[in-house]
Amino acid sequence: MAKARYQFNPKTLSFERVDNTIRHWAKWALSHLFTSVFAGLACFVVFALFLDSPKEKRLKSELAMMEDKYEMLNAQLADVQNVLDDIRQRDDNLYRLIVQAEPVERSIRMGTDYQEKYKELRSCSEVAAKTAETMAKIRRQLYVQSTSFDEVVNLARNKEDMLLCIPAIQPVMNKNLKRMASGYGYRIDPIYKTPKFHAGMDFSGEIGTDIFATGKGVIEFRGWMQGYGNTVIVDHGYGYKTLYGHLHNFAKKIKVGTHVARGEVIAYMGNTGKSTGPHVHYEVRYKDKVVDPRNYYYMDLSPEQYDEMIQIVSNNGNIFD
Repeated sequence: MAKARYQFNPKTLSFERVDNTIRHWAKWALSHLFTSVFAGLACFVVFALFLDSPKEKRLKSELAMMEDKYEMLNAQLADVQNVLDDIRQRDDNLYRLIVQAEPVERSIRMGTDYQEKYKELRSCSEVAAKTAETMAKIRRQLYVQSTSFDEVVNLARNKEDMLLCIPAIQPVMNKNLKRMASGYGYRIDPIYKTPKFHAGMDFSGEIGTDIFATGKGVIEFRGWMQGYGNTVIVDHGYGYKTLYGHLHNFAKKIKVGTHVARGEVIAYMGNTGKSTGPHVHYEVRYKDKVVDPRNYYYMDLSPEQYDEMIQIVSNNGNIFD
């Protein structure tokens, strides 16, 4: 048995017995061990939550540098986008206009929505996702623009053929402009006496008067058409078609598929269909929509004659259909 030990307590001015048992020392050791472990865990949590390790500091530094580079790249891509926008505007409003091609639709140029495509990347880095989206859009626009330029170049090479095909003369011999009867637009129907849109121009004359193809093309239709009577439709290509109605009969060699040249006789003036007198009803259609034929006589009329024609067709005149 261990010998008892005493220690003087200056506060009580008495000797007090000192616990020197194994149990006492075990409790003392365990309490210090628990305190040390708790202090160690507390320090670990503090360091883990509020202080970066050297590796974390290095990674954060690298991330900051990477994001700075992405920001610089985004600024450069914005400059590229501005150049592309300028090229697009010139392409739609100048180059394609010259060769008479429709502007490329914006949805085709820009492509689909890229938000969903880079959703996963955005969860990691917003700036990286933004850069990836911009790059994808620019790649799409470059591809579409390249394709558009190829189309413009091909159309420019075929410009000479296109000029031969686009309607450019009157369908009858009309140097003195005396054969113009009715123009394009709303008119009073000669039979029903109600306002009606007149989709072409009427040229009067005698039955059997020569009717000319107004541009190079292929006969698409030759036969009877409701309202128009005997009718010829010429497909000129490049989106253009012309219609000649109320004909007496057709030139002998004119059949569907026959190639014709500008100025070639394709039919003869008549009074068939819904008509009140001998004439030819002439329409110009671009991409299956009727357009004003008076804009397609530039090879047949001088500026003075064109002005005179405008005055004539602006009046109601004699309406035959």
